[in-house]
Amino acid sequence: MRMILAFFTAFWAFAAQADGLTPRDGWVVMPSEKPFDVLLDDLKTAVRANKMGVVTQAGPTGAAAKRGITIPNNRIVGVFNNVFAVRILGLSPAAMIEAPVRFYLTEDDAGVATLSYKTPTFVFSPYMDEAGDDLVAASAELDAIFLAIAEAAR
Repeated sequence: MRMILAFFTAFWAFAAQADGLTPRDGWVVMPSEKPFDVLLDDLKTAVRANKMGVVTQAGPTGAAAKRGITIPNNRIVGVFNNVFAVRILGLSPAAMIEAPVRFYLTEDDAGVATLSYKTPTFVFSPYMDEAGDDLVAASAELDAIFLAIAEAAR
């Protein structure tokens, strides 16, 4: 019985990983029913609606295609705004290496996208002792904004 249970546990763990990202400490993983391009557009709209800005974008899909390699779409979208940048810089210059905080869009084999991100509290946690309660508060505010963005986009 243990062998059968172990087999199915391993099988489902592998199947979940093959299908997309799995939840892990500090991450929010939100599957959607949207095609990749629609989710990307909706993410950008939600970012603007929450008074944040798309600061960076990167992804290997286009470069891989130029090399003759086909991979599912994926994109990193860095999001931040100057109000938080100045605030956090004043609390911990070292913490600014983490900005912008990123969303990660991935596409499965069926063309459906997932939206994931590390929570700002998790991202900035290595600097909390140095920066204190003000960074804890800023991170919590960003957590709420990033959740609102993700929910609106998804």
